[in-house]
Order: sequence, then C-alpha cells, then structure tokens
Amino acid sequence: MANSKQAEKRIRQSRVRRDRNRAALSKLRTSVKALRTAADTDVERARELLPGTLSLIDVTARKGAIHANAAARRKSRLARLVNCRAEAASASGAAAE
Repeated sequence: MANSKQAEKRIRQSRVRRDRNRAALSKLRTSVKALRTAADTDVERARELLPGTLSLIDVTARKGAIHANAAARRKSRLARLVNCRAEAASASGAAAE
C-alpha cells in the first residue's frame, strides 16, 4: 500500500505502463507466431508477413516494451528463418524438376 501521494501516482503510472506493454507484447507474440507457422507451411505467405512483423518489432522497441538489442536479435533470427526456409523450398523445387 502506498504511503504518499507520490507513491500512489507511481503505482498508477506503473499499472498503465504494464497494461500498455502487455498489449504490445501480446500483439508482437501473435505476429511472430503467425510468421513462424507460415515459414513451416507456406514460404510465400511467410515472405508476405515478414515486413509487417519486423515493423511491429521496431514499434515495440521504440515504445520501450522490449530492448533495442532484443528487437535487433528477433528481427535477425526471423529474417534468417524465412530465408533458410525459402532456400530449402527452392532447392527442393529445383531437385524435383
């Protein structure tokens, strides 16, 4: 329990920030999950989803919900995932011909 007006205000601010960060992270996780699923099943769909997901990661980092280095790491890993899946799909398609 807060003992001063200042402490009460900090609690209110923390609650607002926590809710805002939760929403941003939830949206980000949903987008990343959709991208990973698409990378496993449909590479073209994954390529379509990649720019939007990378942009969402940037926005989340800019808002402070995740650290800038964490954002860079996530973007790098997702781009690498999609590119590797695309190469594998094109290699298997070329081998089938």
